[in-house]
Amino acid sequence: MVDVLAGIPSSDADRIRQLPCARSATAVSVLAGGITNRNYKVITPSGMIVVRLSDAQSSVLAIDRDNEHLNSISAAISGVGAPVIEYSPDAGALVVGWIEGRTFTEVDVREPVNLLRIAAAAQQLHAGPRFVSDFNMFAIQERYLALVQAQGYRLPDRYLEFLPKFELMKQAMFQHPEPTVPCNNDLLAANFIDDGERLWLIDYEYSGNNEASFEIGNIWSESTLPDELLEVLVTSYWGRPTFSKLARARLWGLASKYGWTLWASIQAAISPIDFDYWSWGMEKYDRAVAEFDNPGFAGLLHSVTTAE
Repeated sequence: MVDVLAGIPSSDADRIRQLPCARSATAVSVLAGGITNRNYKVITPSGMIVVRLSDAQSSVLAIDRDNEHLNSISAAISGVGAPVIEYSPDAGALVVGWIEGRTFTEVDVREPVNLLRIAAAAQQLHAGPRFVSDFNMFAIQERYLALVQAQGYRLPDRYLEFLPKFELMKQAMFQHPEPTVPCNNDLLAANFIDDGERLWLIDYEYSGNNEASFEIGNIWSESTLPDELLEVLVTSYWGRPTFSKLARARLWGLASKYGWTLWASIQAAISPIDFDYWSWGMEKYDRAVAEFDNPGFAGLLHSVTTAE
C-alpha cells in the first residue's frame, strides 16, 4: 500500500489506508476537477472505485456528509447515481463505484440533443426515492451571508443592494411553489458522465428535496446556456415551455448565481485547495448583476405568480 500511495499527500494517504475497500489497492491516482473535495481513482482487484475525501470545515458550506451518503444511496437506487461502496465519517471519505465514460463540458451541455438526455436523467432522479434532507437556495444564501458578514469575508460591490430584489423573488416563488423532488442541486457540466448509452449524475454534496425548476435553472446557469437553450431544456423536461416554468427556471438560476457567489467568498477564505474561488464566483456574480438590473426582472416575478 505504501508504494501505490507514493506521491499522495500524507494526510490523504493515511485516510485512504483506513478504508477496507482500498487496502488491496494496486494503483491510486488523483482525479482532477474537484473544488470542494479531493478525489482519487483507486484500482483494486475487485474493480475501480472513487474515494472522495472532505474536510470538516466544509460543514460551514451547508454540506452534511451523512446526508450526502444517504442521498447518494437513493440516487444509485434511482439508476442515475454511482453505486455507494463505503462511507467512513472518521476518515472523511465517501467511496463510490467508478463510472466508465466521458465527463461533460459546457460545450456538451449546449448540444440540444444532450439537453434532451439531461432532462431525461433529471426526471429519473426526481422520480426516485426521496432524499433525507431538503435544499432551499434562499435559506442557503441567508446562512452564507451571515457567515460572510460575521467573519468579514469579501463581498462584491453592490451585493447587499440586491437583497430587496432577492426577497421579492422569494415571495414570488413561494406563492405557487412546486412539489419538491430529490434533486442534485449542483449539476455543473462536470457532474454529467456519458457512458455512451446514458447519462449518470454524480456528486450529491448539495443534494436535497427541492423544486425541479431549481435543478433546471441551475443547469442553465452553471453551463451559461443562452436563453433559447433554456427553453429547449424546460420543454424537454415539462413537455411544453410555459411562461411560468421558463420564468421560474430563470429566477432559480439567478438565485443560484447570487447564492453561490457567497460560497466562493467563503471558500476563498477557508479552502486548502489551490483554486481561484473569487474569480469563479465573480463570473457568476457579474451575470447575476446583469439579470437583477435587466428591465425584464419585474416581468419574471409576475410570470411566476400567475398560475397556468
